Amino acid sequence: MSERGHVYGALDLGTNNCRLLLARPSRRGFRVVDAFSRIIRLGEGVSQTGRLSDAAMRRTIEALKICASKLARNDVERARCVATEACRIASNGHDFLRQVEDEVGLKIEVLDRETEASLAVSGCASLIDYRADYVLVFDIGGGSSELIWLDLSRGAREGGQDGVKRPGVKPGIRAWTSLPVGVVTLAERFGGHHVTPESFEDMVRYVTELVHPFEALHGFRELSRDRNVHLLGTSGTVTTVAGIHLGLKRYDRARVDGCWLSIDQIQSVTYALLARSYDERVAEPCIGHERADLVLAGCAILEAILRQWPAERLRVADRGLREGILATLMSEDGVYRAGRRRRRQRSG
Repeated sequence: MSERGHVYGALDLGTNNCRLLLARPSRRGFRVVDAFSRIIRLGEGVSQTGRLSDAAMRRTIEALKICASKLARNDVERARCVATEACRIASNGHDFLRQVEDEVGLKIEVLDRETEASLAVSGCASLIDYRADYVLVFDIGGGSSELIWLDLSRGAREGGQDGVKRPGVKPGIRAWTSLPVGVVTLAERFGGHHVTPESFEDMVRYVTELVHPFEALHGFRELSRDRNVHLLGTSGTVTTVAGIHLGLKRYDRARVDGCWLSIDQIQSVTYALLARSYDERVAEPCIGHERADLVLAGCAILEAILRQWPAERLRVADRGLREGILATLMSEDGVYRAGRRRRRQRSG
């Protein structure tokens, strides 16, 4: 074991991706020592059948074997392995996780939606602009999408005598919800290979109907009017949109994570993608074959959010649930130093 600290692990088994992050505490939060990411589409077909398919479970187990070997090879001191929407809603989800424990040796817990939302906020908190009054954090997943409104308006009173809000003032979660829709489930419902302007609007309308009760209950559209508000997106959809906007020939996390996009820039990318064929989306280096049938479903969810809560800018986070898990584990052990933005050299 290195004298630089124990290695911690976070595994996120989602509807579409299996991701692992291993890190050691550092002066700026933590330093990544290893990572893994693979599209496994565990939730493929679950919205129709209610069950995880045999093929999806086999793909997932192969990916989890790689994760288990990385955890063992790096002598991980503490790890938290979680599953999200696919295993939450599939009738055989818990049986599958018992199979994983027997075959792979990993004990994976099914995360409830509130904890998932809270950890996602913790994972990208360093990207919050603390001059804002309200921040909408959202995570567009494969099977569900989390929306979390943060209230920073009290920071002006608590930040100091000069009235400037401080990063040390913890943002309060004003309200949150988990929408039962993600890129996989939306693409399965409306089609993802051949998307027309009409079917895209159908997707946006469908998501808007899911968002409406949350807005009707809390009234954030009116609450945030004439206030300093920004969006913070942590998902493959927003990182893909950012990569395309930046014209990247190959995805570059260092350029994407933390960048700001105007709403006009986001919508310009969305409608340019809508005008492309499936094969043209495959050829886009920030999309590729594995995401070409899902990217417009993600853009439709994003568009519904933008229409519901108009804002001038969005910050892109290539970080989220796994980083939140790591920060929580390290904080529990008293080895996590928060308050300074951390930078990573590698990511899944």
